[in-house]
Amino acid sequence: METTAREFNQRSSQILAAAARGETITVTKNGTAVARVVPITEDDIPPYPTDPMGTIDLPDLGLPDLTDEDIEDVLKGMGS
Repeated sequence: METTAREFNQRSSQILAAAARGETITVTKNGTAVARVVPITEDDIPPYPTDPMGTIDLPDLGLPDLTDEDIEDVLKGMGS
């Protein structure tokens, strides 16, 4: 399937639905292909977390656990 940039802008939900059904859509601007919308398969989705940080393991520093009230008290003392 081929569509113009203007059509893509106006009908993006229908075009994305076509991609979800397995179609590849080429988007053109002034007659020149500028983008391609392709369906995503299970192979395209990585089996691991993609968030930038992942799991963070913090070292045990032997510090006491503070309650929210303890933290608020400390922060109040830092204000002006």
